[in-house]
Amino acid sequence: MSVRALLRRCHASLVGLFALAMLASAAFAQTLDTPTLSVNRVGFFRIDLDVHAGASGAPNGFVIQWMKKSDFDALGWPVDEYDPRAAFCDFIGVPTLNPDPRSNSFKLNPNGAIEVQVGDLLDESGVAGSYLDQLPPGQYVFRVWAEGSLTPGTASAPSRAIVAATAPAECTQGFWKNHAEVWPTGCTPMLLGTVSYTKTQLLAIFATPVTGNGLISLAHQLIATKLNICNGSNPANIQSTINAADALIGGLVVPPVGSGSLSPGSTSSLTNTLDNFNNGFILGVKSCPGAVPTTHSTWGKVKSMYR
Repeated sequence: MSVRALLRRCHASLVGLFALAMLASAAFAQTLDTPTLSVNRVGFFRIDLDVHAGASGAPNGFVIQWMKKSDFDALGWPVDEYDPRAAFCDFIGVPTLNPDPRSNSFKLNPNGAIEVQVGDLLDESGVAGSYLDQLPPGQYVFRVWAEGSLTPGTASAPSRAIVAATAPAECTQGFWKNHAEVWPTGCTPMLLGTVSYTKTQLLAIFATPVTGNGLISLAHQLIATKLNICNGSNPANIQSTINAADALIGGLVVPPVGSGSLSPGSTSSLTNTLDNFNNGFILGVKSCPGAVPTTHSTWGKVKSMYR
């Protein structure tokens, strides 16, 4: 047999082997079971959802997509994840702001479950999406699916839609961050720990991404809580948490004013309790002054960097 004929035969064999490998890969690629969503509770600018994985789990994480119910009624679901008519968030890593004892990762085991707080994802880790800020008050439609692997056809089908509405709007971190013009008089300078901050410095802290620093996420909620109390909210059910937060912060100076740092694990419990107070889950918050809560983000915001 000539060398040329031998090369042709080898090439044909390689092509055949490649085709068989692709067929085998397709044969073994299995679609994941569809997760389900349920509403846990609702806040002023936040809707907490429970994600329950199916029998095959969500080994690569999951995606939640949502849109205003009025838009959904008019348009239905968009054809893909990135259509700007709907918002989405990929949950693919490890949460540190709002940990759930049922799972230490968004990559869920078979029949695993985890809570996510849509409207409070800006400071969360392990997520990326088109919209991570507070939810404008209103009614929303949500769905979820399990992320696939690199092999096509392995993502689950989307879940059925569920509907939930925010509670009547009150004063969260996002409100105070975006409405400095209505901060009550006499609130600043403000102590965080033992360090005093001006209004300008507090707004700079509000604008600083958490990027894994628990001190910043704790400061965000502590500032909002102290502004709410300065606005006339009842501190009875939150004062012990405020005291504990101030004691933990101590003399650390919060970025970008300083370079203080705390691990998310050491702050998450206090941060969550303050956040729950600011969202109305703990009795005491008074209605916001004057302005209507808004957000500077848009549904079509460029996909955020992974945190």
